[in-house]
Amino acid sequence: MSKLTPQSTDFSKWYNEIVLASGLADYSDVKGCMIIKPYGYALWENIQKVMDEKIKELGVDNVYLPLLIPESYFEKEKEHVKGFAPEVAWVTHAGGKKLDERLAIRPTSETIMYRTFARWIASYRDLPLKVNQWANVIRWEMRTRLFLRTTEFLWQEGHTLHETKEQADEMVQNALYMYKTFARDYLAMAVIDGRKSESEKFAGAEYTTSIEAMMKDKKALQLGTSHLLAQNFAKSFEVKFLDKEGKEQTPWPTSWGVSTRMIGGLIMAHGDDKGLIIPPNIAPIQVIIVPIWKDNSEKKIVKNYIEKLKEKLQGLKYKIDWDDGKSPGWKFNEWEMKGVPLRVEVGPKDEASNQIIAVRRDTGEKIKVNFKEAGNKIKELIEEIQRNLLEKNAKFLKENTREYSDYNKFKQDINKENFFALVNWCGDAKCEDKVKNDTKATTRVCLQAEQNHGEKKCLFIRCLQGWARRFFMTIGLKVLPAKNYKMLICSVCLTA
Repeated sequence: MSKLTPQSTDFSKWYNEIVLASGLADYSDVKGCMIIKPYGYALWENIQKVMDEKIKELGVDNVYLPLLIPESYFEKEKEHVKGFAPEVAWVTHAGGKKLDERLAIRPTSETIMYRTFARWIASYRDLPLKVNQWANVIRWEMRTRLFLRTTEFLWQEGHTLHETKEQADEMVQNALYMYKTFARDYLAMAVIDGRKSESEKFAGAEYTTSIEAMMKDKKALQLGTSHLLAQNFAKSFEVKFLDKEGKEQTPWPTSWGVSTRMIGGLIMAHGDDKGLIIPPNIAPIQVIIVPIWKDNSEKKIVKNYIEKLKEKLQGLKYKIDWDDGKSPGWKFNEWEMKGVPLRVEVGPKDEASNQIIAVRRDTGEKIKVNFKEAGNKIKELIEEIQRNLLEKNAKFLKENTREYSDYNKFKQDINKENFFALVNWCGDAKCEDKVKNDTKATTRVCLQAEQNHGEKKCLFIRCLQGWARRFFMTIGLKVLPAKNYKMLICSVCLTA
């Protein structure tokens, strides 16, 4: 098995190699599309299963809407269409004939959703309306990378309608919190959550929030977004309801989603020069058992021993690698490459010693485990690995996030290396643009303003906006609109 390019040599090349070598995905004959292989799809299924349960806990039901959207629907929401226009793929012919109206292959479903909602909503009794769909979308990308940015990808998109803006705001925050806790509890990733700037918000949204994660190259990756959509979405499609006083009102809409990009983030947040490292809570295989034998008599001993071990592994996702065509060493490297959290080695000597050997993927530590205690010890190790990966990721984020009050110092540093920068920002788009023009960094998200933070000047000395609140802006992706925040700035991620 060939070695990966070291992360320190070429992180981008390492990423491409690891996706292919670990068996997550492959390139398609259609430029920009990907083939998700069984191991990669099993990972997506685990994400989908957990997330679907969490979505339903928010009172959201699953639906499915058509892949094809009439062009006339897009014409009703000009700002939204303008934002997606370069990425939309159109069907112009079908059944051997030219269509009377072009059909868009969905880049997102707002337009067809709200056309449908207009038939479902009549009274305040019909609200809130909460639906979600698991689907594929097409966005014609010029620069693509497996899992991170592809022409076709898989995602979930939630859409809700509410009587009041306050109710919609709450839904936006609930969805964002769901994504944040999922990233923490399952992907073992510490994230920064906040609001995007006006220039970076979703096309047609009142505002956009997101969760941002730091990759091992110290660049930012947006993992999920949650939007309060402007009411003109509902107005454009004549979505109305009668309130309790019998007056006609326009509902407040939200939308929120995550995609297979989460797998790309998982790879770049935890992987090393040996391959993937997958957190146990989301891993398709939590324990790989590698039998070791020289002849059939030893194989029989090991097989009987493993049968007893299987009884202790109830509740865990495990696999036994009985492949005769590969040596134990080859198997060790293969399953390290695939990032299985825990490897268990079992040979005739282990049977004679009434033990097993457990090897942690996160630390490489090799542990002798008494067979009698094997079940509890393996489960304990699985929990330790999950906890360690999160702690390590959170520490990495903290150690590589800096505060700046001197813009010239920030410019010098950010052009030398990657990091997240926390700066005061007045909310003026001119200051935001200055970062993008002067450096390789971009704005990402704004945090909530701190209480009793005092007055602090904008990072940009010539700024005329006066005093700033605290705002987070992450370098590499983009930020939020506002007046007076603390912003996080960071270098552009692989998806840019």
